[in-house]
Order: sequence, then C-alpha cells, then structure tokens
Amino acid sequence: MKNDRYINYLSVFIWVISFLFLLPQQSISLDLSVLALDPADTLEEKQYYRIETIPIPNDVILEVGGMSFTDNGNLGVSTRRGEVWLIENPYSKKPIFKKFASGLHEPLGLTYKDNGFFLTQRGELSRIEDRNGDGKADIFKTVYSWPLSGNYHDYSYGPVILPNNDMLVTLNLSWIGYGESLVKWRGWLLKITPEGEMTPIATGLRSPAGFGVNQAGDIFYTENQGDWVGSGRMTHLEAGDFAGNPAGLKWANDPASPLKLTKEQVPNKGITMFEAAKFVPELKVPAIWFPHTLMGISTSGFLIDETAGKFGPFEGQMLVGDQGHSKIMRVFMENVNGVYQGACFPFREGFSSGLLRMVWGNDGSIFVGMTSRGWASTGKAPYGLQRLVWTGKTPFEIKEMKALADGFELVFTQPVNKSKAADPTTYKMTSFNYHYHSKYGSDIIERQNCHIAKAEVSDDGLKVKLEIHGLRKGYIHEIKADVLSSSGKSLLHNTGYYTLNDVPGGKILTSMPEMTAMENSGSVSSSKRITKVPETWTDGPEVSLELGTKPGLQYDTRTLEVKAGSKVALTFKNNDDMLHNIVITQTGDAMEKVANMAENLGLDGPDKSYVPDTDLVLFHSNILQPESEETIYFTAPTTPGEYRYVCTFPGHSYSMRGTLIVK
Repeated sequence: MKNDRYINYLSVFIWVISFLFLLPQQSISLDLSVLALDPADTLEEKQYYRIETIPIPNDVILEVGGMSFTDNGNLGVSTRRGEVWLIENPYSKKPIFKKFASGLHEPLGLTYKDNGFFLTQRGELSRIEDRNGDGKADIFKTVYSWPLSGNYHDYSYGPVILPNNDMLVTLNLSWIGYGESLVKWRGWLLKITPEGEMTPIATGLRSPAGFGVNQAGDIFYTENQGDWVGSGRMTHLEAGDFAGNPAGLKWANDPASPLKLTKEQVPNKGITMFEAAKFVPELKVPAIWFPHTLMGISTSGFLIDETAGKFGPFEGQMLVGDQGHSKIMRVFMENVNGVYQGACFPFREGFSSGLLRMVWGNDGSIFVGMTSRGWASTGKAPYGLQRLVWTGKTPFEIKEMKALADGFELVFTQPVNKSKAADPTTYKMTSFNYHYHSKYGSDIIERQNCHIAKAEVSDDGLKVKLEIHGLRKGYIHEIKADVLSSSGKSLLHNTGYYTLNDVPGGKILTSMPEMTAMENSGSVSSSKRITKVPETWTDGPEVSLELGTKPGLQYDTRTLEVKAGSKVALTFKNNDDMLHNIVITQTGDAMEKVANMAENLGLDGPDKSYVPDTDLVLFHSNILQPESEETIYFTAPTTPGEYRYVCTFPGHSYSMRGTLIVK
C-alpha cells in the first residue's frame, strides 16, 4: 500500500511536468509546493487528525500573526509584514486571497467584531474597517497606544474581546541580555475599553504570546522559557497577580497599578516557584507546566474545544500551540480548592512551520497559522496556513488525569484491558521541578520516583484509580502508562505531565517512601568536553577558533577548518537569547543520529547537557546560558573529512548546524 501511494505521487508529478512542457510557459502560474507530501504523513496521529495544507499564492508572504473569521465566513489573517489578508473559500482547494490592509507594524493578533477588525500593532491597539465596501480598509483608528523603546523584542499581542466588549492585550518584555521593561507597561496584561480607557490588570509576564478566556470567564496566558521562567507554562491571571518575571514591577508604583510589589521583594535564591509564592502572596504559580523540550519549547496561542464533539472526544479541553516544535499539545484542566491545575499531553505534531495562531472553523476543524522568521521551528517552511481535521476515528488516549488525595484517576477514551491496567507495574511516575531564578531557564531539579502502590480499574474499564506514594505539592508529575485497550491497542501517547498545586481536601493522604533524589547537575564533565588546556600541550593550542550565534537558531559561521591532528581551542560564544551548545560529530550521517538521540533523552536531557552517550560524538561544550561562552580543547581527527557540528538542545538541530572541515 505504501509503495502504491508513492507510485501515485510519482505519476501525478510526471503528469504535471509533461503538462508544463505542452503548454506555453507564459500561461502557467502553478505553485508546485501544494503537491508536496504532508510533512506529517508518516505519523500515526494522522489516522485521527489530518493536516491539510491551504495553498498560498507565490506573491503572498503569509507570516501569520493573527487570524479571525468575518461574519460572512472569510478568514482574516494579519501578518508580521504588516498586512491583513481576506481569504475567501478558505476550506476549498482554490481559496482567493485579497489584500485588505497594509502598512501596519507587525500585528500579532486579530479579532473581527462589528464589521471590522481589531488588531494589536507594536505600539497600539487599532480598529480598521472598510466603510465604502470596496474590500479594502479605509478607516484606521487608534483605540489606545503605548510607548515603544525600539527594541526588537517589543512584541505586542491581541486583542481578546471579553463578553462586555472590553479588550485584553499583552506586552512582551524587551531583551537586553535579559528581559527588561524599557518603556511603560512592558510585561503587563492590559484591559482596554472600546472607548480607549486602559486598566493594567497583572504583571510578571515575559513573552505572553498566547492568552484567552475559559468557559468560566477566567483569563489564562502561556509563557515561554527565559529569565525567571524555568520552562513553558500556562497561568491563570486575576487582577493584581504577579506571574513571575519582576521586570514589569518597575511600573507598580503607578497609581493605576493593582499591586504595589517591588523587585526587591522577589526572592532570587533558586528555590522553586511554589516555595517562593509562600513569601510573595502576589506570585501566581502556573496551572500547567509544559516541561521544556519534553512537551515543547515555545508555547503560543491556544483554543478551547467547544465544538460539541465535532473535533473528537476532548470537549472542554485546551489545545495549545508550540511555535518551536511546530505542534499542538492538549491540556486537561481542573479546579481543586479554588486553584487551577491539570495535565498536558502530546496531541499532534508535523505542522509545516512554527505554529503561532489557531482559530476554529465552522465545521469544527482548526485553522493553523504559522511563521518561523527569527523564531526557527521544526517545521521547515518559513510560513504557512494549514487545517487540522478530525477523521472521525477516536484515538486510544488518556483523556483526563484527575488529582486525588492519595493519587490520580486516569480516564481513557476507550475501555482498557483490565488485567494489564490493574497491574501497578504498568505505570511509572516521576516528580520534578524547576528553579525560580533570574537565570535563563532551569535544569530539572529535585527529581524523584513515586511508588505506584495500587491500580483499581472501574467496572466499565474507562477509569483507573492509582494509589501513589510520594506525591508532592508544587511539583510536576510525569506519568508513563503502558496500558492496552480492551481490543489490544497501545496508547497513542502514553506520557503526560500533571502540575500538582493542591489535592482534594488539601492534605496528601499517602506517605512519602524513602527514595534517593535524582539530582541534575546541569553541567557535563567528560573526556569529550575539556575546558582546560591539556598538560601535554606544552606549547599550547596550535589553532584557535571562535564560533558564535545569530538570530533564527543559527551559528554565525557555517564552516570551520583545521589541519588533521592539530591541537584546537574552540571558543563558543552564545550571544543569543536562548540556550545553546555545540556538539561535533563523526562524518556521514552521525549528526542526524546524534540529534535524534538528544531529542529522546527525556528527563535525563538537562543532566547530560543534551549530549547522548555515543561514539558518534567527538567533542562538545556544555549547554550555555545567553550572553556566556566556553572554550573547549581537543585534538582534531587525524582522518581528513567533513565532520558536522550541531546544537543538540531539542528543537534547535533542524537549523543550527555547520561543518568542521579537517584537511
């Protein structure tokens, strides 16, 4: 069957090429990219959720910043190039693109309301309309504006319109080697009325690309790893909340500020965020942690499934995008003792570019808008527009994960094999946490195995209650379940991560067994990472090389040259705003194999600096913080050839690579 499919694609390709030669060249305008295979075609996930690519005209650079449907069913798309496009018949194979507006300043949000669009530019919330009915905007109105510093990192997002027509926007921090609020209200969630009256709601935000409102009317936002942010996360925000990054507290002394916290009151001791919140009542801990590289690396927009079953069995749950990993994650959320918490699970990978925005279609499908310029992603395309469609088949998944005072209850989409599901050894659980500190990101810390004491299966086979010893409030709990369905199917995704802020009743009823904590050092010492001049090098290194980084997940030099057998000092300077390393590999396809191994290190990744134990690795640096450097010393291979180097931090290897030429 698989060979037949490729033969069909080949036949189509040959037919198209023949057709092109038969017709006059000037009469043809065909985008051959629409014939490409679905990049997710080999994933098992496609059986349940199908990715369809919407063809984009060759002269349209659709770097999606925002999306919203109009009343007549056209899809509005704002782009990072400052344009707004209207797409007619977006469900068809031949959609029509019409430019509605241009000349805007990187609008990273779009919402349609009352015959016009609201969008957030870098420096203002705007309203644009077509009053004369010619299909192009002729009214551009500033609803509310804020100052700009000129810093490249001054992104602005939104709006989200509330039921009373007030609008929410979020403002990114600037980046000057660390997140800073260079001008007023950077790092804040703002509420703005249609008349242009602004009220600051909450601060502590760093890079709040995604935010919205749940069924109860509560506001949530997604955050990306960075300074004061150990990993990606989702936080419930209320008036007066502090979400963790203290840069925005610079403006807390303003009379309009709902909180009066100062930077000096925020502890920077490397304790967990949950512990820090005991000293800072305003500090709001995340409802959901997305473990960095294990789930994603750059959380973006999210949707809530309110399709009444049109999108499958996950009604009421959240679907969260990840720009860096070009995928969608799934979140089950619950409220325990007035506190939001829940579990995240993998959902659908394989999108063509960096996923930034999503919007529901009227048929229960999801339109996915993407961009990767400056924000590299696993999807290779620079931008794209795709649609995710439920095929009607129900995947075997952990549908829900609910906290209990003595463990968790797992709810499945299909009945389980009761014998296997009742065996406690079918499950494994590990709890861990992150540092809360001013450094960029965090290693996984305080890792510890939990003990699965009992597994009790419900009569209908849809639920399993796990009695677990070793639960810890304020920690992420990784569950791995190797259960089978009653028909013998394995789980489509057998891993989830529950953020446990509280338990029903407030008290954990099971004991903490004696266990050895598995600490991550965050620094790797091995014969392949030598950071001091070897004593045998009496004359020092024979050649000194320097390698840096540049935006878009790139090394600043794609080629380095050395003589075979020479003594090399290589200084790697990470002048980017992300974590990076350099790993030099054997010749051939070693680099690809090493990168794949690094992606699969799981919870061991940070402890190994994302360098797998393999002979395919020749030399490597540690994972470096932004604005730091490290020099490694090694003797070049004696065999001439091309040895590839790569950043093995998950999600970076797709673009961050180069070649060491040994002559």
